[in-house]
Amino acid sequence: MTKRNKKNRFNFLTKRFSKKMQQKLVMLFMAIILAFIVLIGRITYINASKGSRYTKIVLDQQEYDSRVIPYKRGDIVDRNGTKMAASERVYNVILDVAALKSDKDYEEPTIKVLGDVFGIKEEDVKKVIEEAPDSRYQILAKGVAYDKAQKFKEIEDDTENHPNVKGIWLEDDYKRHYPYDTLASDVIGFVSSEDQGAIGIESAYNDILSGTDGREYGYFDDASLAKRTVKPAKNGNTVVSTIDVTLQSIVEQCIREFNEEHAGEVRAGEPGSKNTAVIIMNPNTGEILTEASYPNFNLNSPRDLSGVYSKEQTAAMSDDEKLDAMNTLWRNFAVSDAYEPGSTVKPFTVAAGLESGALTGDESYVCNGFLHVGDWDISCHLKTGHGTQTIEQAVANSCNVALMQMAKSIGIENFVKYQHIFGFGEYTGIDLPGEAGTSSLVYTNENMGITDLAINSFGQGFNVTMTQMAAAFSSLVNGGLYYEPHVVKQIQDQSGSVVETKNPVLLRKTVSAETSAMVKQYMKAVMTSGTGKGAQVPGYDIGAKTGTAEKLPRNQGKYLLSFIGYAPQENPEVVVYVVIDEPNVERQDNSAYVLGLSQKIMSQVFPYLNITTTESGDTAPENTDPADTASQGTDYEAFDSEYEDTYTNQAGSYVDENYTPDLDDWAAGQPSE
Repeated sequence: MTKRNKKNRFNFLTKRFSKKMQQKLVMLFMAIILAFIVLIGRITYINASKGSRYTKIVLDQQEYDSRVIPYKRGDIVDRNGTKMAASERVYNVILDVAALKSDKDYEEPTIKVLGDVFGIKEEDVKKVIEEAPDSRYQILAKGVAYDKAQKFKEIEDDTENHPNVKGIWLEDDYKRHYPYDTLASDVIGFVSSEDQGAIGIESAYNDILSGTDGREYGYFDDASLAKRTVKPAKNGNTVVSTIDVTLQSIVEQCIREFNEEHAGEVRAGEPGSKNTAVIIMNPNTGEILTEASYPNFNLNSPRDLSGVYSKEQTAAMSDDEKLDAMNTLWRNFAVSDAYEPGSTVKPFTVAAGLESGALTGDESYVCNGFLHVGDWDISCHLKTGHGTQTIEQAVANSCNVALMQMAKSIGIENFVKYQHIFGFGEYTGIDLPGEAGTSSLVYTNENMGITDLAINSFGQGFNVTMTQMAAAFSSLVNGGLYYEPHVVKQIQDQSGSVVETKNPVLLRKTVSAETSAMVKQYMKAVMTSGTGKGAQVPGYDIGAKTGTAEKLPRNQGKYLLSFIGYAPQENPEVVVYVVIDEPNVERQDNSAYVLGLSQKIMSQVFPYLNITTTESGDTAPENTDPADTASQGTDYEAFDSEYEDTYTNQAGSYVDENYTPDLDDWAAGQPSE
């Protein structure tokens, strides 16, 4: 073959190969186009039929680019709108480690700002960087105050002087704050680190105070543009309590001064009493205006024991002992502790006699200093005897012998019946957690004997709580209407609109108006000529009853002193109940201590509440020094040193941790008589 022919053949083959290649390329291109058409069609179909489902999946998969918007817990305010618990805006310091490591020049200035502004140690930041180099969300600090947040914002905005500060951002949060520190600590309660109510209103109304967190999502749309979806937070509602902050402050100052005065007097290193507690109630509604106790604690640092224990005492405690100490400190004595009430029960015994028909009010009794009941000689507090006593004199002088004779007339069946009518042994329904269960601490028809009946008549042998006594006593002086005690009166939303109102809930009728009037007449004599004279307040018509109960075990010199009174005599407007548990004094059975404290409280509380005064403005007897009255006798003394009580818990702690207040009566409407 000639060179020319070879060249022609080469050209032919080359053209033929080129043509085939072009055909293949066209086919490949057409296949790619067809694949794109199919893919686009499929995407269009999916977007039309299942787009919302896949959008949710995308959002869920991109949580790294989302943040929680915390809700604001509702406020707790007093009856006048003064904030007692509120949530303050704070910030969490977040580090985007990946952003920080995106440029080596960012690390040093960013770490310096974290230290200068927020006090975060350099080694802590480097540890986070080392352990989570790709993380977009690391919490470095919580609860940062507004001033520090503003200082950082100024640095963040100053890109000229701080161009390399990267990867820091602030997350909104809230911190619970109690403006009055210790005020009404048992009633208000506090929240745990999980923003859950621990005790008090914070616990009982946790669902109402709590809200719902919101969330802000970050994602990319179809055009690859960054988008954000915000689900706003729902804030909690405000709880309006029945407590009056000013009144509460007056009472707490009085009981604090009493305890400081007697601190370490007999028991070194201890306050002036084991417990001192006060309830002030509106007897016509069941509203608790004040509920105070001592020792109390700082709601802003509830685990701090320094207010009760010294550094040395705290250091010597084990973890379990510290926990027990905190639980004791947080315990609401007025709701959760049960005790023998002593002679404050005597008006209830008289009322049961009048209501049952066993007494007419014209009876008189002879007291020779003791009464033989069953196998026992049961003493009166005045061992020499009171002589002949009318019912009024028996109540005024707190004569045990006369009360035991009344109880015998009443009989076991009626006595037990009226104990339950007055709510002893029953839950009061108060809207606070931890109410003591006392059903096993009162007698029944089956297990009460004549000796039990006798000692029950003057407040020994059964247990009550302060809340039970205050609610029952209110019915005794208001004409016989037993209202459910409560510490919350209203719920408001975050704009201040009323959501729910708790009207007075009338649970039952305890006594007739006539019986109420007669018993009040007897209790007025307590203040004018009887055991309560030392608590009289000039210008006010007060009725009351005192109590001095020896605690279990007997003959240990431990007493619980009490005073329960009301004003004015006609149409009572307020009930005041004061308890001093084991005063830190030489003679605990001296009622002058509780009389002095009660007088001090009432002399300040009555003018503030604008309680109706007497027209004459008669003055009260001068205050009596406790030392001068130590030999005058008390409301109660142990009647026999060999008598055996059957209590299984002598400490008086009968709290029912499983009891939940019934809050279903919201907006129940105003009850009628």
